[in-house]
Amino acid sequence: MKLANRLVLILGDQLDLQGAALRNFKHETDEIIMIESANEAQYVWTHKAKIALFLSSMRHFAKTLEDQKYPLTYIKESPLSIIEVLRQQILQKNISHLVCIEPGEWRLRKSIEALATELNIELEILEDEHFYCSPQEFKNWVADKKEIRLEYFYRLMRKTHQILIDADGNPEGGQWNFDQDNRKPYPKKGPGLIDAPKSFEPDEITQEVLDFVSKTYKEHPGSLDHFNWAVTREQALESLQYFIDYRLRHFGMYQDAMWTNTPFGWHSVISSALNLKLLNPREVIAAVMLAWKKDPSLELSNIEGFTRQILGWREFVRGMYYLDMPQMAQDNFYEHQRALPKWYWTGQTQMACMQDAIGQTLQYGYAHHIQRLMVTGNFALLAEILPSQVCDWYLAVYVDAIEWVELPNTAGMALFANGGRFTSKPYIASGAYIKRMSNYCGTCKYKPDVRFGESACPITTLYWNFLIKHRAQFEASPRTRLMTANLKRISDSDQLSIQEHAKVLLNNLDDL
Repeated sequence: MKLANRLVLILGDQLDLQGAALRNFKHETDEIIMIESANEAQYVWTHKAKIALFLSSMRHFAKTLEDQKYPLTYIKESPLSIIEVLRQQILQKNISHLVCIEPGEWRLRKSIEALATELNIELEILEDEHFYCSPQEFKNWVADKKEIRLEYFYRLMRKTHQILIDADGNPEGGQWNFDQDNRKPYPKKGPGLIDAPKSFEPDEITQEVLDFVSKTYKEHPGSLDHFNWAVTREQALESLQYFIDYRLRHFGMYQDAMWTNTPFGWHSVISSALNLKLLNPREVIAAVMLAWKKDPSLELSNIEGFTRQILGWREFVRGMYYLDMPQMAQDNFYEHQRALPKWYWTGQTQMACMQDAIGQTLQYGYAHHIQRLMVTGNFALLAEILPSQVCDWYLAVYVDAIEWVELPNTAGMALFANGGRFTSKPYIASGAYIKRMSNYCGTCKYKPDVRFGESACPITTLYWNFLIKHRAQFEASPRTRLMTANLKRISDSDQLSIQEHAKVLLNNLDDL
């Protein structure tokens, strides 16, 4: 009996030789397909560095497959969509069985399912094993919950996988969470000397990609001048070890801190390698635990803070994505409709914080979580921008943005678009927060402590306007009641002036 003719699709964010798609691969009957599709770079106006990272990583992975004698069809620089190329290949090769790992984007999964139905072929979608918690396990956990909150899920993950749990089954250090120790700004004199993340000079494959992207996507946002990302498994492991050796010690304390021309701070900068599956979160956590065991001078607050990002939040938002799609992409709790300001694509704004955060994003395709949440995301929420436009921007400009991680963070956390489905409050702040956590305000034309008028910080004005507009919602929750209580200290006439100034700002967002 002739065996099924199987085609194994490996997507650009599934670059793992140990992945489930290759586990039962039969060289005699199976074939791998990888597809470079221009559509993946164009359905959102994608940053040049993100395009280059995906293409270079894919081509390096394809070379590894070929070196190991895997039968591979690699479709290079196709103008067609992934689905259109798949259709052609399936018909041409008389494929009866398509295999892939769970795609990281809902739209792509649904398109693959529709194609399999159209062509009447068997489709096998395998579990993505680069996570501690499967979508079904997360769904089971949610089933009996009145509120879905990270903290309780994180504790479950810690217990289940025996990470930072002592011999008696209690959390190391006597508490689950050292978040309060991980929110310090840099000293007033600045962060001092920070070891730069591990970087890699482009090899021949990467240089070919950079030349191609520069020529083909010259109108796309961002720069390729600083492209030195890990694009192979070996480089990703080097990046991880470099972070542990030189940067982990200071990560936790300063993970929320911001400073002009300090794009990476003490962050690990391994999220892109994790999301491309060049690294497995289990080996990341294991490496950090080993470092802590070897060096007791590493503070538990640093270790826990980093662990919470990987074992807690990363797993949690992925669970929420598969639980709530496709509704998550449509949510708009506040019914915001304003267009994304044009300077989100250029960084040409007079607000120093936005200028720096967006400027470094365009340079590197990177900004850390507080810059994304409390600068660009905070402004987008206060400025009443249509959530889908904001989400498209985040998906486009960050090299580590795959929709499963980008959409919950942007729509659910930064924009409160789902009305608090998994967060207890909108994450908003005035210019005072940015002043406390950075040096941005020192060089800005706007004053963070001025609420209205020509010198007022737009973020401050829009913050108070937002509280006035949504006072009833904020006063209904113990978590946010104190924020609106501060409105009592502002006179009625000043509140009216805030609202009037906010109207001017909201109607002229492109001019800020």
